[in-house]
Amino acid sequence: MSDTSSTPSSPTSSTSTLPSSAPSPQLNTLNLTENRIPVSEADIAAAAELKTQANKAFTSHDFPNAARLYSEAIEKNPNDPTFWCNRAYARMKLEEFGYAISDASQAIKLDSKYTKAYYRRGTCYLQTLNHQKSISDFKKVLTLEPKNETVRSQLQATQKLFRKIEFEKAIELEGEKNPVDRCHEIIAEGGCELDKAYVGPKLDVTDAGKYQITPEFVEGMIDWFKSGKTLPKRYVWEIVLGVYEHFIKEESLITVDIEEGVTCDVIGDVHGQFYDLLHLYSLTGKPDAKHYLLMNGDLVDRGSWSIEVILTAFAYKWLYPKYMYINRGNHEAKDMNSTYGFEGEAKHKHGDQSYKLFAHVFTTLPLATLICPTQPPRIKKANDILSPEGRKRFFVVHGGLFSKDEVTLDDIRTIPRVGRQPGQQGLMCELLWTDPQDAPGRGPSKRGVGIAFGPDVTKRWCTLNGVSGILRSHEVRQNGYQIEHNGLCTTVFSAPNYVDQAGNKGAYVRIDCSGEQKYFQFEATPHPPMKPMAYVQGGLGSMMM
Repeated sequence: MSDTSSTPSSPTSSTSTLPSSAPSPQLNTLNLTENRIPVSEADIAAAAELKTQANKAFTSHDFPNAARLYSEAIEKNPNDPTFWCNRAYARMKLEEFGYAISDASQAIKLDSKYTKAYYRRGTCYLQTLNHQKSISDFKKVLTLEPKNETVRSQLQATQKLFRKIEFEKAIELEGEKNPVDRCHEIIAEGGCELDKAYVGPKLDVTDAGKYQITPEFVEGMIDWFKSGKTLPKRYVWEIVLGVYEHFIKEESLITVDIEEGVTCDVIGDVHGQFYDLLHLYSLTGKPDAKHYLLMNGDLVDRGSWSIEVILTAFAYKWLYPKYMYINRGNHEAKDMNSTYGFEGEAKHKHGDQSYKLFAHVFTTLPLATLICPTQPPRIKKANDILSPEGRKRFFVVHGGLFSKDEVTLDDIRTIPRVGRQPGQQGLMCELLWTDPQDAPGRGPSKRGVGIAFGPDVTKRWCTLNGVSGILRSHEVRQNGYQIEHNGLCTTVFSAPNYVDQAGNKGAYVRIDCSGEQKYFQFEATPHPPMKPMAYVQGGLGSMMM
């Protein structure tokens, strides 16, 4: 497939699409059950035609357009529960689970026996990790349709997942041994020796008997992965333990200076799409002294080669710790990994202890990176926000900004993160989960977790902290990136044709020593015939596609 990365695209509004859909505030306050709106026959007919168009857009995987058309149908005829339920489904595909829950709930108000609406709302609750509400909705479906064995199976799988998560929380409270320490113990006891039959790429061994990584190993490992093979568990542990030694020494906000002659590429979500990652690396180039890479979270889950993705990124970090950087995303978290596939994949390929090691090392990833060009801007604009030294600098974070204005870079730098999960509130949660919105101020999250922040919030925060702009990821953009909030907020997403159905481009952003930004787009590349979320346990994978 073709790509457009050899020529960077111009940062204009034509290169990106607006967020997929927005709430319908004029309808939010209506109680449509008690006071249905009078609708003319003409509007009913027009709404039905819009629904037909929306269905065609949905079938073509044009989910933003489908959501828009369903919204127009609702404007014409808000009394039809199928329009709300269908828009919920489009929003689910766009990962706007908070909005989808609201739509499905409205469909249920209009028709209390609408099983599809309960099912979709239950699926959204599962996606937002509200397992108990999900279980309640699946039970309601079975009350209405007792012979629906598909939903019965999904209910059982959700109950099993919920029990597992609760059990793991109890174990953590009892103080299970740090997985890094436990892996070192197992190695010292001889319980994780290299398989003598292994004929793949080999780590070097020092005179002291320690493993060390080389460029040749990384290249050999990538070729090994491309042939469909896995590394031995001992090498997996060595790579993860190797990067751990770097991450554990870093603060929650790290600073990366871009010296003269150096560039840094910011890469958004890749979500286990290994073959797209290799194509991306062929475009960016490998990390080296003149060219840094910063991966901005969500390396794992969804795609079914998450192990290959994370081991490749970690191997480069171990090999080039000053040239390769990795931020944490909301999917480098245990509850997300349990739901979206990485836990199942890690255990399938390398065992339970390996997954525990990954899960702990994810908590040591920095939460954000401050990219600091060392040269003054080539062209100074009146509205530029510069550092105290008069230079540009960029705050790179997976999600976005906060529910309060006064958060400083020092506050972020000192967030306790090691051994901790993002949770549902607080600074860490907001860094990893929030999204920009067009409207001023702050609003509810379309995801159901975190908040949405407006352009005025972004400007105040950047001004307070002397930050020239925010680079964040976390959301599909049809053209791979989008410049928002009057140029102060850029979303970059690097998983093209996300989960094999979104049809979007991927992108990355290059920053040079004076703070100039260039935007590069690329298309998806073919991969072996394995579906996304192949390792999700209990039959939940197809449900969340």
